[in-house]
Amino acid sequence: MLVAQLQHMLSTPADKTPRSRMIFWFCLSLTFAAVYGLAIIHKGFSDEYVVQDDARQHVFWMARFIDPELFSGDLIADYFQSVAPGGYTTLYRLAAIVGIDPIVFSKLVPLPILLVTTAYCFGVCLQILPVPIAGFLTTLLLNQSLLVADDVNSGTPRAFIYPFFLGFLYYLLKVSPLPCLLMIGLLGLFYPQMMLVACGMMIVRLIQWQDGRLQLSHDRRDYLFSGAALLVGAGVMLLYVLEGASEFGPAIKAADAMTMPEFWGTGRASFFSKDAFDFWVVLPRSGILPRTSKILKPHLMLLGLLLPVLIRWPHPFPLVREVTNKVWVFIHLLLPSIGLFFLAHLLLFTLHHPSRYVQHSYRIGMALAGGIALTILLDALCRWAIAKTIPYRRVVALTVAIVIGTFMLLFPVSDPLGRAIPSLKWLFAGNLIPGFVTGGKEELYEFFAEQPKDSVIASVAQEANNLPTFSRRSVLVAREYAIPYHVGYYNEFKERVSALIQAQYSPNPRDVRRFIEKYDVDFWLLDKRAFELNYVSPKFWIWQYQPTAQAARDSLKQGTVPFIAQMAEPCTAFKQDGLTVLKATCLVEKAKQQEGLGK
Repeated sequence: MLVAQLQHMLSTPADKTPRSRMIFWFCLSLTFAAVYGLAIIHKGFSDEYVVQDDARQHVFWMARFIDPELFSGDLIADYFQSVAPGGYTTLYRLAAIVGIDPIVFSKLVPLPILLVTTAYCFGVCLQILPVPIAGFLTTLLLNQSLLVADDVNSGTPRAFIYPFFLGFLYYLLKVSPLPCLLMIGLLGLFYPQMMLVACGMMIVRLIQWQDGRLQLSHDRRDYLFSGAALLVGAGVMLLYVLEGASEFGPAIKAADAMTMPEFWGTGRASFFSKDAFDFWVVLPRSGILPRTSKILKPHLMLLGLLLPVLIRWPHPFPLVREVTNKVWVFIHLLLPSIGLFFLAHLLLFTLHHPSRYVQHSYRIGMALAGGIALTILLDALCRWAIAKTIPYRRVVALTVAIVIGTFMLLFPVSDPLGRAIPSLKWLFAGNLIPGFVTGGKEELYEFFAEQPKDSVIASVAQEANNLPTFSRRSVLVAREYAIPYHVGYYNEFKERVSALIQAQYSPNPRDVRRFIEKYDVDFWLLDKRAFELNYVSPKFWIWQYQPTAQAARDSLKQGTVPFIAQMAEPCTAFKQDGLTVLKATCLVEKAKQQEGLGK
């Protein structure tokens, strides 16, 4: 009886399903999305000093919307503001106008994003396989995949890919031109790389399978629809081209990037590799199947690979007869994504990272295909179980359904399960809701927050990454902001880092004084290990700034005591857990005294 009821739910198309049942599956999909969204919010507010890793780049500068005096004349803040997409910036500005702090907003926005994503995903699925439970399974797989990635939970531009791109797919499949064009425009204003994928789909869809062969569409409306979409895309790209002529351009050339350590190995923007397989397949920025993107988790999404096979076997899998011609959307999505991947490689780094054009397409496509394939397989299993009155068949069917259902429902707690059962760790999700950073130097953040708003902090310590977010004070440099893709920005940034390394490890007080005066530094933050030999080594981020880093290491190796180290005690303004803050005015004073004595 239970198997028959399950099979009925799996096979009854939407137009024959009671409205109440359709509403049930849709609401259940939204319920799981809300639970996952609330879990992300809980993680974001689990401590006073918690922030998503990428928000430290893309959100910190928006404190300017609350207080225009913050980050005044800050190179780093100016740069990240300049590269922020217009729609994303406008949304956060509107939130600030109504009194929502940008960092707080970045922690709240994942919930509505997941809800809208779920609604559109449900609708897209039902246009491919009009079975309500399939809509539920696809949304569940997609939301769980997003739970282990750090896209939506970041609140950064890429978080908005999913609601807008699935909205685009929904209206494209419904052939609703105006809302479809709106979604393309929104994609461009929030994440232009996926707008290019959408525009590519509008071209590919003109090639149709008719009478056993590929041919161009004969419907004039298809060309008008696609032409309008391309005009919208071109208009948005024109805005970026006009804005691109800024002080921070142009984009770095591939030939130049290949000579820089920043783009190799453990460099800040690691991209290249001497291993061809790693470079083209698995590296996170250059690979066509980036291993760090978790695009195939949960593993049930892999069932999507079976969908092309299932469709060719309608007799053992009867539910495939309900699959509509809109299933071609998977091909329409895959082709432009892969094409843009190779185009981005060809035009490095004009179109930025090639992997950006495939990883989000994979996640969306595999969630939809996986949920549809799972529905078809479960339907076939139930039909097999009820075809003959053999008890063991029904037991098998129910057991398989319960195991799959349990696995999917336990997904949010699969990380601790994986730790508890190491042999099954591969089966589980790994780190859920990743990417959040918890600052552990509360007193330090409070100290800097009490300083004048135009204060500038010089430091190579890792803790400098957190200061703009948690203290809202400018840092001269920090690893988090060492983004080398635009020559105008990175040349200045690199010059600052080299000058800071040289001054920090110089025994000459004049070098320190000139550095402080040139960059108008107010404070100097030191790690307790800052003057140990292993600190200036290939393991630390400043090592990529040569030859300055090597010169600093050689100086320490020779036993030279830097002027900063000599002045650490008399110029200390604050100390906490191995971190020491020196007052720059004190350093300048001491430097002048030393210079006077040396005359």
